[in-house]
Amino acid sequence: MLRAYGTRELPRALSVLIGNVAAARENVRRLDGQPDYNRIWPGTDVARTPEHGIMEAVVDEMRARNVFASVDLHNNTGLNPHYACVTRLWHPDLQLAALFGRTVVYFRRPLGVQTMAFAELCPSVTCECGKTGDESGVAHAEDYLEACLQLAEAPAHSVRPGDVHLFHTVATVQVPRATSFAFDASPADLVFGEDLEWFNFRELPSGTAFARCNGTAAQCLEVWNELGEEVSDEFFEREGDFIRLRRPVMPSMLTRDARVIRQDCLCYFMERHPLPD
Repeated sequence: MLRAYGTRELPRALSVLIGNVAAARENVRRLDGQPDYNRIWPGTDVARTPEHGIMEAVVDEMRARNVFASVDLHNNTGLNPHYACVTRLWHPDLQLAALFGRTVVYFRRPLGVQTMAFAELCPSVTCECGKTGDESGVAHAEDYLEACLQLAEAPAHSVRPGDVHLFHTVATVQVPRATSFAFDASPADLVFGEDLEWFNFRELPSGTAFARCNGTAAQCLEVWNELGEEVSDEFFEREGDFIRLRRPVMPSMLTRDARVIRQDCLCYFMERHPLPD
């Protein structure tokens, strides 16, 4: 996008923060020993590291610049559509999200994310642009940023019904540290289907087989709600060797990347959410 402008002046000021360069070089979320750079922004519940100070300084600098809008561009590791995320149901945030696409996710966990920190300053969104190397995601991000540069203001009126499909992230699913897992016939406490990623953004009915549990423990998956409470019994039930959904859900961010699962989570569970008036 910047190359396309050449020596021409941009329509408005643009500040660019490039995140974890060392991890990006290795095409991973974070290196061993590093904090997750999208969990250490102001408001985090993660134990303090030197990197926390960097993020605080960035927020202070952007506050001084009276920033117009915040766009956090992400890749992800699973089969997910392109979608936008917001951390509050304010009309300017939803309008900025709708500019990216019709699928919008509202979430309040995890804490310490960039979008939540900047929501205190300006309309703020996360844009999930597909897997690394997905050229359609690159083009989508470029077109979106160009559109944002052309905005005179973030519209403050409500998003019209039908313009977006709004979902609310209600829980985070994690594999316990002591539980081994696999995606094939390898010996493991927990075995997921090879087609697990195809569950993403699909409304799954109660009773859906989510995994096979070979261990003797009654709980093979942990589920944490927005209050930080463990609520696996609300979402899963054990039936023989299978873990099945106790209630309908829509997963997002399911991945077969074992390192990401260990470093972050297996997935999120979402439900449809009404648009604010």
